[in-house]
Amino acid sequence: MQRLADSCNSKNPSCGGFLSCWFGMRGFTQVELIVVIVIVGVLALAVIPRFSGDSGFEARAFRDSVVAGLRYAQKSAVAARRTTCATFSAAPARVDFRISNGNGAVDCVQGLPLIGPDNRQLQVTAANMVAFVALPADVVFDGAGRPLSASVFSVSGLDASLMVTVEAETGYVH
Repeated sequence: MQRLADSCNSKNPSCGGFLSCWFGMRGFTQVELIVVIVIVGVLALAVIPRFSGDSGFEARAFRDSVVAGLRYAQKSAVAARRTTCATFSAAPARVDFRISNGNGAVDCVQGLPLIGPDNRQLQVTAANMVAFVALPADVVFDGAGRPLSASVFSVSGLDASLMVTVEAETGYVH
């Protein structure tokens, strides 16, 4: 007991904070525990949504990957002078790219998977809960890089200014 009294009289108590000197006990006070719980709660509110995938980055990344894939398919059509196709599927949101076997083909039914720049089949798959707002029609580029028809579609979670557009005459994808 004498040691506790000596440590309370000194400028730096040994342990347990200043209140433990007055009450003769060790541990955390209720105020300290509540402050820690509040800090942990605030940190959890700020950090957990970052890991849940609801930040919008997945939707933007999927949209950008689809645009890049469509541009690659158009350039491949021009380079090989063959028809390339992009086929959209809903669950999970995915785009598969194919190239026709011959010049002048109307579609890619008789074609092969389009090989991407990484020497693998070109395919774009969405992560988590990302989806197309409405399932778009297939995009088909002829041997000159022109699409058979214009196409406009969007990805869920993005505003209207980020819609994917394939221009009718030029095939410009943006």
